[in-house]
Amino acid sequence: MTMANSSSPHNLGEGIRTLRAKWGWIVALGVVFMLAGVIALGSVIAATASAVLVIGIMMIMGGAAEIIAAFSVKTWGRFAFWLLLGLLYVGAGVICILDPFKAATILTLFLGVALMVGGIVRMFLAWHMREAGKPWGWVVVSGIVTLLLGLIIFAKWPYSSEYTLGIFLGVDLIFIGSSWLTIGMALRKKRA
Repeated sequence: MTMANSSSPHNLGEGIRTLRAKWGWIVALGVVFMLAGVIALGSVIAATASAVLVIGIMMIMGGAAEIIAAFSVKTWGRFAFWLLLGLLYVGAGVICILDPFKAATILTLFLGVALMVGGIVRMFLAWHMREAGKPWGWVVVSGIVTLLLGLIIFAKWPYSSEYTLGIFLGVDLIFIGSSWLTIGMALRKKRA
């Protein structure tokens, strides 16, 4: 039998009260994320390289885990499959680290294709939602925007690979930062 940590909150209300005392740190975290996003947008090529390096590190870690897991598999076929998969992940991660801009070219192509396919699927689903009487118009708009974004990336490829991932990283950091900032300010208002 394990004992629960007595310092952890026992319900949502207690958790929110604990966070209220830390609202300033949450706001600071939001500001740091937003600044990082602005810096990334100011240097999208460096941000692209950074994003690819992080992806490479993650792929190496995932590949190493696959290789380790392969040794726990009893049958030769599964062992070989897991080992090969792990080696492919490690190899792709090494390529990302050694030549991030070549890797960015491939990743950007996949991103453009994925956005185009995602936009088409969304519009297809929206077309079927209209019969159910749901607000399908917004899903269509979302699908069109996603499809157009994918087409823009694909049309400018491979040149777009130098900046696309950096722009996505910068925008993502700004959205994360604004979310933390909003949460921190809301916690501050509740305190007053």
